[in-house]
Amino acid sequence: MQDEGPAPAGKEWPMVRAAFSIQETTNRENQLLLVSLRWVAVAGQIAAIGAVRFGLGIPLPLPQMGAVIACLIALNLVARYRHASGRAVTDTELFLELLLDVAALTVQLYLSGGATNPFVSLFLLQVILGAVLLRPWATWLIVAVTSACFVGLMAWYNDIGFIMPAHDFTRPRLLELHIYGMFICFLLAAVLLVLFVTRINRNLRGQDLRLAGLRQQSAEEEHIVRMGLLASGAAHELGTPLATLSVILNDWQRMPALTADPDIATEIGEMQAQLARCKDIVSGILRSSGEERGEGAERASIIAFLDDVVRDWSRSRGPTKLYYTNRLETDFVIASDALLKQILVNVLDNACEASPHWISVDAAEEDDVMVIAVHDAGPGFSPEMLAEFGKPYRSTKGQPGRGLGLFLVVNVLRKLGGRAVAANLPLGGASVELRLPIAALAVEEDADGR
Repeated sequence: MQDEGPAPAGKEWPMVRAAFSIQETTNRENQLLLVSLRWVAVAGQIAAIGAVRFGLGIPLPLPQMGAVIACLIALNLVARYRHASGRAVTDTELFLELLLDVAALTVQLYLSGGATNPFVSLFLLQVILGAVLLRPWATWLIVAVTSACFVGLMAWYNDIGFIMPAHDFTRPRLLELHIYGMFICFLLAAVLLVLFVTRINRNLRGQDLRLAGLRQQSAEEEHIVRMGLLASGAAHELGTPLATLSVILNDWQRMPALTADPDIATEIGEMQAQLARCKDIVSGILRSSGEERGEGAERASIIAFLDDVVRDWSRSRGPTKLYYTNRLETDFVIASDALLKQILVNVLDNACEASPHWISVDAAEEDDVMVIAVHDAGPGFSPEMLAEFGKPYRSTKGQPGRGLGLFLVVNVLRKLGGRAVAANLPLGGASVELRLPIAALAVEEDADGR
């Protein structure tokens, strides 16, 4: 890909690298298609040379034509080696490979009749492949090169027609063979174009889908950044009214007229408890704003971390029945920051709203992936919700501003290399699985065990 302007800002580099990666993946897939097409060309040339030389008895310069086939085989072996090594495939490399294919076809045509060879129209195959695979300037260069080769073959070529024995092949017979050759060339080119151009277009459509997903991811992450800024600003703004309410409640607790009534005193105590919880939430937002994952986070074992999160959530929300199973076999150390806790709490809150009487939480391992499955006995997800799972403002509650919890869960998991999977259970209820690679969560312990 060509440079198009100044380097992007630091936060945009991951997206740029991802776009380059998508382009390289498509180029690698297209290179494999060119390799396959080249193997077809090698097999076709060997069959055609054998049929003309030994079937029709037309003398051909076999050593020179065999050398061209050997070069095509060597080019394929080099391309396969580069593909196996994982090196990036650029547009320029695809362009050079097509030029080498044009050069090989030109030499073979020169050795077998030049422009009089009915297979000369195979140049169009290279032009069409260039139009599909390459940038416009490279495609026009392929057109110019193939046109020049065609014109050159009209003047310079090895004339095999005039050295054939006259008693074996007459001029009408030569014309008939030429027409048969043109039909075979047409059929071959048509079949190859349908097969390979269709597969190339599928690769390009896949690239477009991956780029569209990347743009969607970038938009969602920008949305999350805006939400974080708004949350941080709101937390600062809420500090003053919460402090004022705290002062008022403290004054009420010292007023005999209020404390004399047990019901009012109980309500004041409950208000203070809820106010303290609001302060903790606001303080957590302010501490988390601007911090990267792991900064200032305490280290804890994953088993203890999950146990603590589920226990604390159960105490604060009070579901009727909560079945919790921790089947993790590897007790690795993680950075227990608020981000991991929040995504699990969001899923549990959604399950509790849908099914306050029964919730099941199960933690297990599957091939170095930690899977936390949350099941509920609620009405389940609608088909529309499943199709748009993780999109912002998609909610069954019908209230403005709802539907951000799962959106944050999906994006946080994606940042950590994981994903969330939602489904409806066969016997009713819904299931949300949080799948996180253990390598993305685990942190190395210090030499002293910390």
